[in-house]
Amino acid sequence: MFKLIGALLGFYFWGFFGAFIGYLLGSFIDRYQAYGMGGVNPLSQSQRQSVFLETVFISMGKLAKADGHISQDEIDHVEQFIQKLGMSAEHRQQAIALFKQGADANFDIKPNLNKFIAICGNTNDLKQMLLVYLIVMALSDGHIHSDEEIMLKDIARYFGYDEAAFKRMLDMVLNQSHFAGGQTSSATSLDDAYKALGVSKESSDPEIKRAYRKLMSQYHPDKLMGQGVPEDMIAVATEQAKEIQIAYNLITKSRKKTGT
Repeated sequence: MFKLIGALLGFYFWGFFGAFIGYLLGSFIDRYQAYGMGGVNPLSQSQRQSVFLETVFISMGKLAKADGHISQDEIDHVEQFIQKLGMSAEHRQQAIALFKQGADANFDIKPNLNKFIAICGNTNDLKQMLLVYLIVMALSDGHIHSDEEIMLKDIARYFGYDEAAFKRMLDMVLNQSHFAGGQTSSATSLDDAYKALGVSKESSDPEIKRAYRKLMSQYHPDKLMGQGVPEDMIAVATEQAKEIQIAYNLITKSRKKTGT
């Protein structure tokens, strides 16, 4: 939008050359509003991608060891996560090394979280995506251990989420996971769908649509890549978006049937 306004104003005051400059400035503003500084500064984006990946795998290692031992389910989840990213053999070894580093009982994760906040902290979507990945990791063995939840809560607090906001995110991701693989046949599917979107049966259609659009915007590939999520990790975010889409479709289909 701003690139068009910039071009028109530039042309009005300075002619064709002004239109060109106005278009460039407007494009800069559009990209900044959509993607943050990573979208307009390639060096910043590259740094964010590196820090984001590093923090993901170190945090996964710390989380996996939070309950005192690393389960086979958690190991399998990390392996599947790496496979989804399509990592080369070299990058796979780096990811595993970071995971093991985080899993060391004597390892202090706070410096890494401080680094993440310094590089990525001004973009809320990156903080949320990291928490989502970690919650999904904690759910890999079928439930979240109390020690895992404490650690997740601590990280969320470090990122500026109060307890209520964290609980809401945890509940949403937990219920979104119920739609992995397109599952919608359980007796509680409709209730799960409302929780997956962070709404209730009492919410109006416009409220539900706004919640759905907000979530889908947060998982939009171009937006995430522009903010610093590595391209390989977009596939993981896309799976979350599919679960949200299935939940939303279930709600709208149910409301059409009942006329509510």
